[in-house]
Amino acid sequence: MHSMDEESATPLSPYRVLDLTDENGCLCAKILGDLGADVIKIERPGGDPSRNLGPFYHDIPHPEKSLYWFAYNTSKRGITLNIEAADGKDIFRRLAKNADFAIESFPPGYMESLGLGYSALSELNPRLIMTSITPFGQSGPWRDYKAPDIVAMALSGLVLGTGDPDRAPVRIGVPQAYLQAGAQAAMGSMIAHYHRQLTGEGQHVDVSIHESALWSAAPAQATFELDPGLWEFQKTIPSRGSRVLRGTVMVRSMWPCKDGYLSWRMMTGPGLGQRVRLLVEWMDEEGMAGEMMDVNWEEVDLLKLTQEQIDRWEELWINFFKTHTMTELYEGAVKRGILIYPVATVEEVMGSKQLEARDFFIPLEHPELGVSITYPSVPFKSSEVACRLQCRAPLIGEHNDDIYVKELGLSPAELAVLKERTVI
Repeated sequence: MHSMDEESATPLSPYRVLDLTDENGCLCAKILGDLGADVIKIERPGGDPSRNLGPFYHDIPHPEKSLYWFAYNTSKRGITLNIEAADGKDIFRRLAKNADFAIESFPPGYMESLGLGYSALSELNPRLIMTSITPFGQSGPWRDYKAPDIVAMALSGLVLGTGDPDRAPVRIGVPQAYLQAGAQAAMGSMIAHYHRQLTGEGQHVDVSIHESALWSAAPAQATFELDPGLWEFQKTIPSRGSRVLRGTVMVRSMWPCKDGYLSWRMMTGPGLGQRVRLLVEWMDEEGMAGEMMDVNWEEVDLLKLTQEQIDRWEELWINFFKTHTMTELYEGAVKRGILIYPVATVEEVMGSKQLEARDFFIPLEHPELGVSITYPSVPFKSSEVACRLQCRAPLIGEHNDDIYVKELGLSPAELAVLKERTVI
């Protein structure tokens, strides 16, 4: 069944995925494709609307040049099919009968209205796993509400921490809620697959974009639960930006240096204060520590400090950092055992020797563009199986002949009729 490169075994190479998602869940099937599944991306005739999402290759708006489409539809083949047409429904049923997964992101009840819901498809194929990705899930009072990415992110609480401290919260630049939902859907699908391996039974996986975004905010929730009365007591919302709330004072976490920015945070108290002391000793070697050499950092209690004291210390740290480059600070920090991290630019990430050594960035050919484009590969490796990008994202209807003629046995004449009737 699988027609892609079989140089080495992949975890899901025997399995087929029917991908009906739009931008709400396209990452899910991409992940399964990277694991080796034969993913068939099913678009409406003319192409999926998510092809019109920018940015675009060379800034030329075109459904075959969307970088968003490129990024989240690798490792897939592509066909066009109108599942609302009678013939389209029949074709989809034929595909679903031999599929292992079906991933969809239509509003709740839409697939059922077409006679293609999980209950109907499971009668054709009891082993089928159907994963539905919707704004608020298949149940609850918000079940039928719509939710663009900004809505899911805002309701999750994550937007509260973004933007400048003196302005209203802002949306994160890329659709994080949709991507979180896609990742959670892939995990849910694989858990269902494990169950199927044990029992032979498929199931319906219900994924909420809202809940996925909320789950990604779990670290913030955990921090709040450690001191749930803190925000209520202070009657303030923690400021956003480069400073974070610690007790009753704001401390900086991002710092300017000679040629960029670095990440470092003042940690005080037993077992932690020595990290600050090591930095202060380095500053003292260059005559820049000032009053901080007299501080016993392991005895400092942030809850007892004033903001004025923090600001004086931060001014000294800023002055020190600005006299060094990111490389100097990083190498000096490694030598001294200080937790300082460079804030890398896109160019620096792309040129990382570490990522190069692990073949993280790989080229994929785009023959229709006459170029090879560099993509991030999968973020994990296995000693037993290969996980990798299989191919670039499909063109509109690129694999119609492969699926409809070679696999389903339709004749070219039948295919032409279906195309004329906008079934494909």
